[in-house]
Amino acid sequence: MAKRKNLFLPAPRWTLMRMLRAGLLLTVLVAMCAAAWLAYFAFHPIDVPPNARAFNVDHGRSLRGVAEQFTQAGLISDRWSFRVFARLMGAAGEIKAGSYEVGQQIAPYQLLEKIVRGEFAQAELRFIEGWTFTQLRSVLDGHPALKHDSAGLSDAQILQRLGIDKASPEGLFFPDTYIFAVASSDLALLKQAYARMQAKLQTLWEERAPGLPFKNPYEALIFASIVEKETGRNDERELVAAVFINRLKRGMRLQTDPTVIYGLGPAFDGNLRRRDLLADNSYNTYTRYGLPPTPIAMPGEAAIRASLNPAQSPALYFVARGDGSHQFSSNLVEHNRAVNKFQLHR
Repeated sequence: MAKRKNLFLPAPRWTLMRMLRAGLLLTVLVAMCAAAWLAYFAFHPIDVPPNARAFNVDHGRSLRGVAEQFTQAGLISDRWSFRVFARLMGAAGEIKAGSYEVGQQIAPYQLLEKIVRGEFAQAELRFIEGWTFTQLRSVLDGHPALKHDSAGLSDAQILQRLGIDKASPEGLFFPDTYIFAVASSDLALLKQAYARMQAKLQTLWEERAPGLPFKNPYEALIFASIVEKETGRNDERELVAAVFINRLKRGMRLQTDPTVIYGLGPAFDGNLRRRDLLADNSYNTYTRYGLPPTPIAMPGEAAIRASLNPAQSPALYFVARGDGSHQFSSNLVEHNRAVNKFQLHR
């Protein structure tokens, strides 16, 4: 019986080599095409819709979730390519939550860099010298770029959240312009302002003049808040501070209207009456000696500096001239003349 020939003969070696080379070449071509596409995708700018130029990346959102969000918003054209590119760049686990802003155009690589570096959108808020904490809270609550974590908290609860061991938050926050990332917590902003006040106060306390009637920096802060509310003139702060320092040293009452007004709170209608000056409370410096129990506003650096380095003056009194300045006197006779001239006959 004749043997059947094997119709499936092994391919010659040169044929296998050719197939391997062809497969390798195809693989290289596919890789090059993929790389070319990724390069085009990553560096080609996208026209960003106006409503997508400000966006948030939430805490805990994965790369897949971010890619989906960006695709739906029109920030990128392809979610899969963005994910692959992010993984190749080693950025998959480096995305930072926060609020961001982009321009009219942005390339995906720039977008990825922004959310990896945490280039958050920024806003600013200025704390004004002389504001009370009630005024400060009102401005914080109304700022659209802040996360309002203090909403519904009492003043005491805010102090507890900030780790501040004081009975009142009044005057504890440094008036300045603060730059912060959009969607930052208002408590974080207050903590920054508190730290800045403590640093400024401690520095100026160490530079204070000798013989001042303050037991500690907090008493100096209370005093500075009174100076802040009494005058906004740079050329008068040291003299105003000298008047109140001289009164404290002589055992006189401070008799300053801003403390009485603060003590009245919402009951103050803009008109300070004689009965208000006679109504005793812990902030009425017409009925009580010494300093009030807390600051009455946020003092600025100039007021703190003037309080700790007052003018060398014997002045004990001052009265408004009506033009924003004051007339200073060293005795009651001179003061009464000034009152008659600038107040009664104005």
